[in-house]
Amino acid sequence: MARTRGLVRPLVALSAGLLLISGCGSGATSEKTAATSDKGSSGPVVVATTVWEAALAKAAGAKQVTSIVPASIRHAPDYDVKPSDLAKVAQADYVLYSSFEPFAGRIKEAAGSRAKMIELNLDNTPSKTTANVTRLGKAFGTQKAAARWNTTFGKEWESLNKKVRGAWPGGKAPAVTAQMFTSWAAKLAGAQLVGTYGPEAVTPAQLSELSAKKPKFVLDNENMSTGTVLPGSGAKQLNIANYPGQDLDLLAVYRKAAQQMEKAFAAS
Repeated sequence: MARTRGLVRPLVALSAGLLLISGCGSGATSEKTAATSDKGSSGPVVVATTVWEAALAKAAGAKQVTSIVPASIRHAPDYDVKPSDLAKVAQADYVLYSSFEPFAGRIKEAAGSRAKMIELNLDNTPSKTTANVTRLGKAFGTQKAAARWNTTFGKEWESLNKKVRGAWPGGKAPAVTAQMFTSWAAKLAGAQLVGTYGPEAVTPAQLSELSAKKPKFVLDNENMSTGTVLPGSGAKQLNIANYPGQDLDLLAVYRKAAQQMEKAFAAS
């Protein structure tokens, strides 16, 4: 995903509570934790701002992973950080965040944690996903687990791509328009991407331009939806999720998107 509006209120009101939290935190175990092997250890304690980063950590082989923003929050940057969230950070070895999350940079400082902060570029395109998993595996000392997951992911992507292609209307790649952060789904489907929009709502000029390209489907971003994208165009809109669920299964994101598109293509 990309930059979005900063809506989280300042943490000044939490200062008194944070001093107590900081005093209780054990901090990180420094670079020794990063050398944890794939065997014989539970590994580092990882706190992620959202379930997306948490799922990447899990894919990379981390076993002690928690997220601050619950999976039920559709738009993560809207979340208000609580003192209990900062208590988690105080115990972390690693804190994962993304630049579009306005609260992320303050979490470590507010909690007094000595955890290593890792910024991730969140994007579900295969190259970005595997790069993030590889990077985290190296940081955690779980390179073998990360490599295994990347191999599984590559096979899963190929399998899902084949299934969705098999449902193409009339055996031809359908024309689609996608929100700029769900264009990975168009690639998964092997669809013809005729235009992108967002993250802001489509303007009248964009509406006219995109509608003129006659897409059969719109792949909207469920986590940043602005409503019906191309009203009156006849295009069927699918809501594609970028974030995994509370189980932190990142592969489920791709499976769900593939199932949505396969069903919609087959019915058209």
